[in-house]
Amino acid sequence: MQFEVNGKQSYAYTGGKAFDRKLPTVVFVHGAQCDHSVWILQSRYLAHHGYGVLAVDLPGHGRSHGPALASIGELAEWVSAVQDAAGASEAVIVGHSMGSLIALECAARRPERVAKIALLATAYPMKVSAELLDATKNNEPLAQDMVNIWSHLAYAQYPNNPGPGFWVIGENLRLMQRQKPGVMHVDFGACNAYAGGAEAAAGVRCPALFLLARRDSMTPVRAAQDFAKSIKGAQIVVINGSGHNMMGEQPDQVLDALLAFLK
Repeated sequence: MQFEVNGKQSYAYTGGKAFDRKLPTVVFVHGAQCDHSVWILQSRYLAHHGYGVLAVDLPGHGRSHGPALASIGELAEWVSAVQDAAGASEAVIVGHSMGSLIALECAARRPERVAKIALLATAYPMKVSAELLDATKNNEPLAQDMVNIWSHLAYAQYPNNPGPGFWVIGENLRLMQRQKPGVMHVDFGACNAYAGGAEAAAGVRCPALFLLARRDSMTPVRAAQDFAKSIKGAQIVVINGSGHNMMGEQPDQVLDALLAFLK
């Protein structure tokens, strides 16, 4: 589904069903150097089971025109503008990694428009190592390899992953390679620079889910659990058998956790 947001063409995948703003709306926000396709299983299931789904491509990613936005605050305002363009008066915002910071900001900035937030593979602060940040600027193939290795467990390597015929490592690498040059550095820079998490968390008034992966080496469970304490009543669910890319490694566990939270 195409929208015009701030004068730019913007895209949101609707899960194989026409978006119906009369249904409860779920907005999915991907992480750095990704696009809407990371949410294929979850978005399609919800779209066919009573929800209006918008799995966005952030500016400069996938099918949305650029440039990529350089701050979490700008990205949150953009997601809210997509919600307005779709005519969704209220939505659940589900974000992964960088997308989780965006979801947090959306809830703090426009509490009347956000019913719930689900923060997947999150942490605050979301600092990026100097070596990785430098690689995103000067050697993107190296940065992509670093992120791909750190995002998965060893059994995600073909042919030992849970989905027969599906190479989790290769698919994730190809997804990163599809994004435009320079976007990776902008994304990781936005995560590294974000300093508003404590203030935003204090302003959250809606139910919040922290969905974490037991063996996530990029946003470790311990750091996220400490962060969750800053949001009153936040629910924490930790899934097993996954690293940072939980939607690829354990898609069914992610879907089950989101369904329980939505209900």
